[in-house]
Amino acid sequence: MSGKVWKYITEKLASDGALHFTLLDPDPLSTNLQEVIDTAVVAEKAGTDAIMIGGSTIFGYIDESVKAMTDAVDIPTILFPGNITGVSKHANAMFFMSLLNSTNPYWIIGAQALGAPGIKMSEIETIPMAYLMVAPGKTAAWVGDAKPFPRDKPKIALMYALAAELMGFKLVYLEAGSGAEGGGVPSPMISMITQYADIPVITGGGFNTVEDVVRGIEAGASIVVQGTYVEKYAVEDKGAGLKKRVEGLKAAGAKRV
Repeated sequence: MSGKVWKYITEKLASDGALHFTLLDPDPLSTNLQEVIDTAVVAEKAGTDAIMIGGSTIFGYIDESVKAMTDAVDIPTILFPGNITGVSKHANAMFFMSLLNSTNPYWIIGAQALGAPGIKMSEIETIPMAYLMVAPGKTAAWVGDAKPFPRDKPKIALMYALAAELMGFKLVYLEAGSGAEGGGVPSPMISMITQYADIPVITGGGFNTVEDVVRGIEAGASIVVQGTYVEKYAVEDKGAGLKKRVEGLKAAGAKRV
């Protein structure tokens, strides 16, 4: 049975055509809690549709950060766990992810099995999502023992995306890696997958400019995620630049409605 956050996502996609998600990493080794909260608040005011919480190298206890961010914003907070250490009952939902092009079974099903009992007992809403790494992949690919798809081989990514759909995943995430060069996942790859797959595509990693974000939507993505750009600049310019990116995304999405 679908939960409130999945209902929110599907209804917003129907009304807006495309969504913007902000990814924030509450890693205590690289940032402090107040900075993360301030960034989440600014991102909400700039128009982002949801706050994703997670990262590839989260250390330690994150419940305090997750609860603080959930309390600070009215839009959904969704866990984007890089491992079982990235799970908290204080978010509104979580992406229950499998890194399908990992070479290590731990990232495909092992971590999920270890985390499943606690997640089930916490009663947090889970949204099954296939996670696919695209070159360069950056830290996420290294940590997840992934074999990233070559950027000029969209058919390989398509095969995995179709397998994800047939296995029952609700979303497929194309990830180029945090701070990736090249403007994000290539448009031909996004276009090929969205042409043949019937589940929404999320894409992130390297989508920094307004043009990058709009290109991702025009290629067929349903959701574009920005993390590095938001963490670096959103608070500094009080969300002005982020607002332009969200507005560009929404204008491109509106053409679908």
